[in-house]
Amino acid sequence: MIENVIIIGSGPAGWTAGLYTGRGNLSPLLFSGSGERGYEIGGQLTTTSEVENFPGFPRGIHGLELMKAFEAQALRFGCRVVRENVTAVDFKVRPLVVSTAEETYRAHTAILCTGSTPRRLGIPGEDEFFGGRGVSTCATCDGAFFKDRVVCVVGGGDTAMEEATYLTHHASKVYLVHRRKELRASKVMQERALANPKIEFLWETLPVAVSGNDFVEAVRLANVKTGAEREIPIDGFFLAIGHLPNTSIFAGQIELDEAGYIVTDKRQRTSVEGVLAGGDVQDHVYRQAITAAGTGCAAAIEAERYLETAKEKSRARA
Repeated sequence: MIENVIIIGSGPAGWTAGLYTGRGNLSPLLFSGSGERGYEIGGQLTTTSEVENFPGFPRGIHGLELMKAFEAQALRFGCRVVRENVTAVDFKVRPLVVSTAEETYRAHTAILCTGSTPRRLGIPGEDEFFGGRGVSTCATCDGAFFKDRVVCVVGGGDTAMEEATYLTHHASKVYLVHRRKELRASKVMQERALANPKIEFLWETLPVAVSGNDFVEAVRLANVKTGAEREIPIDGFFLAIGHLPNTSIFAGQIELDEAGYIVTDKRQRTSVEGVLAGGDVQDHVYRQAITAAGTGCAAAIEAERYLETAKEKSRARA
């Protein structure tokens, strides 16, 4: 059997693609994720607590609850699910080939929504307090929970400067911890952060542990030159050290940029005809649930158009 559409990834982009292609009577087949450590059903939002910035939920909604609603809506319109991760693809043949550890599938089109993975430091307390207890990888998502609180941002690039600056709209003080003496961020981003009176830079410093009871209460820091350690009280700990796009299985199959993200045009089309992409796997700027859902929708519509065009060409040849 050759599928009309195979969707890889089950975050907001994947489920939205499943919803739209399902309503288009394409009977899409959706896989949990990709690679050996791909996300389970729901993607990154299943690891968050309250989501307050997704339209339609004025009182907010738990991340897992939101993703269950995405899933239920897609399933209602005929999206089928394989709760396995895709381990290999072959986009150089027709039909397209998608494989799991157990089976091989073929499809006329594919929509790639495998997302990205936030980089972690791997320090004590980081996992324990992640997801609603004070450790976060998204200031835009969680900053409002830290009104008049003291927070710490780790990083030295544009993302760290942007996150720290954004947090000053909510927090009373922002510590920006960087392991070097100079920043990697662009000059304009540096100047903006350095001029902000709410941001205190802690140079040549690394976090070594996060601690607290029910929520984060402190971070222990070490000087990279002397090794001397000190602890400062904080209420929130934000990691802004980059993301890793989940694209390892697509290397050599489609065009990726220098950071490993899938390259798409304005209509979510990749370098391979009939292969679309949506969500964080091709977006290293916004990384929001709503933008992921939007690009998942666009990719689904483009997949429908591609299939219809292919049918017209087939009829013309006949």
